[in-house]
Amino acid sequence: MRLLSSRALGRSASKRFVLGALASGALTLGSLALAGCSASRQTATVTDRPALPPAAAPPEILPDPTPVATPASTSDARYDTVRAGRFDGGKMWTFDAPPTAYFQEAYGFTPDAAWFERARLGALRFAGYCSASFVSPGGLVMTNHHCARESVTDVSRTGENLLQNGFFSRALADERKVPELYVDQLVALRDVTADVYRGADRNATREQEAEGRRVRAEELQNRLEAEAKRRDATLEVQVISLYNGARYSAYTFKRYSDVRLVMAPEVDLGFFGGDPDNFTYPRYSLDYAFFRVYDGASPLRAASYYRVAPGGVTDGMPVFVVGNPGSTNRLASLAQLAFERDYTLPVQVEAIDRRMAALKSIVEADSVDEALRNAYFELSNSRKSTAGGLGGLRDPYLMARKAAAERALQAGIDSSAELRGRFGTVLRELADVQRGKQATQAQSAAFTFFASPPFDSPILARAIYLTYLDLLRRNNAPAETITETQKTLRGFGYFPADADRELLAVRMEELQRYLGADNIVVRRVLGGRDPRAFADDLVARTALRDSLRVKTFVERGFGGSGDPAVDVAQALFGLYLTTSQQEQGFTELESSLEAALGQARYQLYGDAVPPDASFSLRIADGRVAGYEYNGTQAPPYTTFYGLYDRNVSNPGDRDFALPARWRTPPAGFNLAIPLNTVTTADITGGNSGSPLLNQNLEVVGLIFDSNIEALPNDYLYRNVRGRSVAVDIRAILETLGNVYDMDRLVLELTRGTVSRTEDEADRAQ
Repeated sequence: MRLLSSRALGRSASKRFVLGALASGALTLGSLALAGCSASRQTATVTDRPALPPAAAPPEILPDPTPVATPASTSDARYDTVRAGRFDGGKMWTFDAPPTAYFQEAYGFTPDAAWFERARLGALRFAGYCSASFVSPGGLVMTNHHCARESVTDVSRTGENLLQNGFFSRALADERKVPELYVDQLVALRDVTADVYRGADRNATREQEAEGRRVRAEELQNRLEAEAKRRDATLEVQVISLYNGARYSAYTFKRYSDVRLVMAPEVDLGFFGGDPDNFTYPRYSLDYAFFRVYDGASPLRAASYYRVAPGGVTDGMPVFVVGNPGSTNRLASLAQLAFERDYTLPVQVEAIDRRMAALKSIVEADSVDEALRNAYFELSNSRKSTAGGLGGLRDPYLMARKAAAERALQAGIDSSAELRGRFGTVLRELADVQRGKQATQAQSAAFTFFASPPFDSPILARAIYLTYLDLLRRNNAPAETITETQKTLRGFGYFPADADRELLAVRMEELQRYLGADNIVVRRVLGGRDPRAFADDLVARTALRDSLRVKTFVERGFGGSGDPAVDVAQALFGLYLTTSQQEQGFTELESSLEAALGQARYQLYGDAVPPDASFSLRIADGRVAGYEYNGTQAPPYTTFYGLYDRNVSNPGDRDFALPARWRTPPAGFNLAIPLNTVTTADITGGNSGSPLLNQNLEVVGLIFDSNIEALPNDYLYRNVRGRSVAVDIRAILETLGNVYDMDRLVLELTRGTVSRTEDEADRAQ
């Protein structure tokens, strides 16, 4: 599972995320932006592209391409025999270059352009954090329960606890509009690579090339969106970078902004198994929810949608996932991955461990509030995800396959005089950048997860963002930037005082550890106190735990308030900006080299290797398949019998609790119905809410997680044991009809009939 609340960031939350973008904005406002905005060179045209060997038809489960066992160390002689696999780069295919020939090779059918268009138009982006799909002609939208949780909370009324009790609209009139929620449908796309590269300066440096492309892509996006909005005000245009800038596509989205909640199960079912079952299989979760798009006062007449296949999945059947995976790192160089393995990820895992240890006793207390429980889960979720990726990078066999692929790439570059002249040293230059980053690693580590609850104290996060907000106002920043920052501030929750104290103490201990107790900023902030004494004092005296005072600071300014957090925030914010500026130099150089490598790779391999995930629409293929684990065999699907077994086997455990209506199975409820299923479809990077489709583009399930064995797929795709996890459509239909009495949804999903009320649906059954 990638998300707890709908906007939690899952794996991406394991990185220092939000303020990095804000810091660069602050640097721009302060006229400190790094120089370099010249245009890029034209894309090289390779006339002597090496021929790729013919490929055999892929088996259902891709074996490792070498018969030897994983070597114990890199010095093992067997290490040299490891070869790269055909699909090491994954199978997240773009709709720009649909894999028609490969699908024929793999599954024996040749989808035409109309098939791919239907696949594209049925899919949706659910706001900026999930995927979804149209599943009826009445604008019905299906996504995950964990993508819907914030929406469920947003529409709850006084005295309701819809997250705990579920939401079940018995009539169209009962469906509730979710403030600010929207879904996007990709209605058109076209290659704009030539437009982005046109007018480039062939004498520019690589950094100038990359910056030039960024500027031209942004200008193109603004122009195309203005043209689109003159035709239809609901259209949005995004210029998508693929292969680190080797290709660009203009994606035109139809945005639907009247989205209403229709149905969501109780959180105990939508999140059944909680943290213990997160990133695992066998699994027993009803992680689904339904919304509806409206056109005025009536449900949208959806021209494109996926029909439902009530029979669900069968073992071995081909399946397809259409969704928006967030990010992968499969095209990263070996040197970049080694830096992640040796520096970035270990620091992150240790930082999460410290925070979890600090909060554990508080979370286990009987009186703990729900916000902190959710925060603790987010920490645990990120811990599993980050540690899973680190484990993959510490696997010498995985790294050996990456090394083999990199040798082949370098050989391809060297085989062409044109490519060798332009890109022959790029891999070595990327390795040099990683060595340079090591010099500033300690200072970077000090700011891991900075100002990002729950990885940092909400008090500190509010102080930092209020300081940034003051800076924006002093520099006459655009109104939308100020509004967005205010919105971010309002989104920070409030933890119990002891949780704030623990997180503040951990942050100060890390600053001392990485920067040294004699660092001038550390001395200024702590004022001679130890980290815990500092935390006790700040929590006791600051007004940042008072929502009314925070509202005043947001509206009227923070710097002159006299709050004790002001000096702390100003000192840390200044050092953070300095650190970020240092990192920015490495990032820009690294990005320019990645872009050059992307051009070389695309010239050699074209679309045979998909680009890394970037929250842009992809279609992934695979098969329903169990796998070996723990010395036994994980089945291709689980049933409701297993759900009740987990409940009975874990008495008193909140993660396996059942709501009252579930404690005795309702009459007519079939416990043998498949509940969750696993497939080899490539969803690494987050495909939450994506439909699982059969060959006829009918819904057979709903993706919601991967197993823990799939986490290293962030770097290299393997499906021997890595799996995506989905809710079987049979479980959705069975629970809608026989547990929740939502026959109007069953009728709509199976027949396409939109009923105004539950009584009307019952009469039609």
